[in-house]
Amino acid sequence: MKKIAVIGSGSWGTALSMVLSDNGYHVGLWTHRKEQADEINERHTNEKYLPGILLPEKIKSTTEMAEALDGAAAVLLVVPAKALREVLAQIRTLLTEPMIFIHGIKGIEPGTFKRMSEVIEEEIPETNRKAVVVLSGPSHAEEVSLRHPTTVTVASKSTACAKLVQNMFFNHYFRVYTNEDIIGVEIGGSLKNIIALGAGISDGLDYGDNAKAALITRGLAEISRLGTKLGAHPLTFIGLAGMGDLIVTCTSVHSRNWRAGNLLGKGCKLDEVLRRMDMVVEGVRTAQAAYALSHREHIEMPITEAIYQVLFEDKNPKDAVDELMGRDKKNEIDALSITGMEEKTRKK
Repeated sequence: MKKIAVIGSGSWGTALSMVLSDNGYHVGLWTHRKEQADEINERHTNEKYLPGILLPEKIKSTTEMAEALDGAAAVLLVVPAKALREVLAQIRTLLTEPMIFIHGIKGIEPGTFKRMSEVIEEEIPETNRKAVVVLSGPSHAEEVSLRHPTTVTVASKSTACAKLVQNMFFNHYFRVYTNEDIIGVEIGGSLKNIIALGAGISDGLDYGDNAKAALITRGLAEISRLGTKLGAHPLTFIGLAGMGDLIVTCTSVHSRNWRAGNLLGKGCKLDEVLRRMDMVVEGVRTAQAAYALSHREHIEMPITEAIYQVLFEDKNPKDAVDELMGRDKKNEIDALSITGMEEKTRKK
């Protein structure tokens, strides 16, 4: 396996391409913008997404999907969640033999509530895929591109393919664990972006460290409740794809979800925030999906609900926090139960 197709040339796709190149692989990096492909190939930079970083020459960028896929033994998908089905439709027409599909996308599809691995399984026939592998964990692209120590996890229904992908990415600065809980890894990686929006809102309101620590802790409880109801293993949420990713996304200025939340907390409206970010903020779309999913599954997720109201119902962020603080008194351990909303439903 000497070439990997990386589909998506944003900061994360480019950083992961660097890891693969450092490990001896040739990378076909697909972008839909010719000027970006020319910059990567001629100057070996991607200044919009990773300013000041020199890229290895083994990374070759192209706007032609067929060229990116040609000769590749695996496909790494790192496009925005909302673009995944469209991209897979292009890939599907070009496949001539089964490939491993790896994805590093953190999102849930609104309406269908599908995880990204489920979208891949729907769009790519079983005869054209060896396995679907999820790569997730606390990993800012900016730090990976500097080759700072980073640890992630890969999850798949196929243990053999998970180990193969582990070997593909593992090196002295990028440590990779395996996990069989694909549901938990995807749910943890997706929902942490919602809580990161909340952490940014809290910081934008100047509420300090106490408030943010509580938000992260209670946010993890919400993620765990929904994830375990959907079939995830509870221990996944205290691992890299759960608590690890939650901490880094809620506390770092590298986090675009934290930055978006921070602007909301300072009084900006969502449309203005998204204009100013000029990058995909996955937590916004995921909040929409998780809010609806929590109601379908009868799972109590008050932080997610509050953030949904701020995003889509123009609720004042301070009012949302005040309402969260004024909720009924509870026992902390009881509040960790996945049945919180179910019990309410039964009482009605």
